[in-house]
Order: sequence, then C-alpha cells, then structure tokens
Amino acid sequence: MNSRNEPNREIEELAHATIGAAIEVHRYLGPGFLESVYEAALAVELQGRGIEYQRQLGVAVEYKGVLVGEGKLDLLVGRSLIVELKAVDALLPIHKAQLLSYLKTLRHPLGLLINFKVQVLRQGIQRVILSN
Repeated sequence: MNSRNEPNREIEELAHATIGAAIEVHRYLGPGFLESVYEAALAVELQGRGIEYQRQLGVAVEYKGVLVGEGKLDLLVGRSLIVELKAVDALLPIHKAQLLSYLKTLRHPLGLLINFKVQVLRQGIQRVILSN
C-alpha cells in the first residue's frame, strides 16, 4: 500500500508552472534579496502568467479542537499548492517541518519549499509530499 498522498495532475502542473515562475524571478533578481522581495516578485510573475494565488494566507491552528494560533502561508497557488519561500544560506529541517505542518493542517498533498539564496534556483527547490 502506498503511504503517500500522490499529488494529482492539476497540482503537478501548478507546481511546474510555479517553479518556472520562480526560476524567472531568480534569473532576474539573483540571490541577494530578502524573502519579502521574492514573494512580491513571484506574485507579480504568477499574476502575469494568469496563475491564481493568494499571499500571506492565514491558517488557523487548532489544538484538540481549540483555536490556539494562526500561521501564515507565503503563497497558496491555485487553491491547492502551498509555497513557502526562504532566502537563507541553507534550508534546515525546521523549514520542511513548517511546510509539512501547513500541508497537514490544510490536507493538501504537495508543497514547494523554495530558497532564493542559491546560485542556481533548482538547487534551492524542494518538493514536499504529505505522507499518511
């Protein structure tokens, strides 16, 4: 039995399109800016490509049925792909854990963790799939 929630074709296409948009942003801006700059630029690029997205979307965090806080997604693309952006020297396990927590909370199967502080953006992209 497969223990992964395999992303469907639509989510895979959103991921591919989002990665393409992020590569364009990185190609244009390079690796030296703050995360907020990349988020704004990626939003411009997604909009220009006609890709639906929401920025800084609030996510309710519950503990045993009680609201205990709120997280913020950097981007939700197409209502199903969570994108967390970073501009750090190296992605750490906590960055993946954050994305996994959002995937679990929203019950989405796929997220992208994108670190813009790299020379070649493909080296800074991690696909994260929610396991059962």
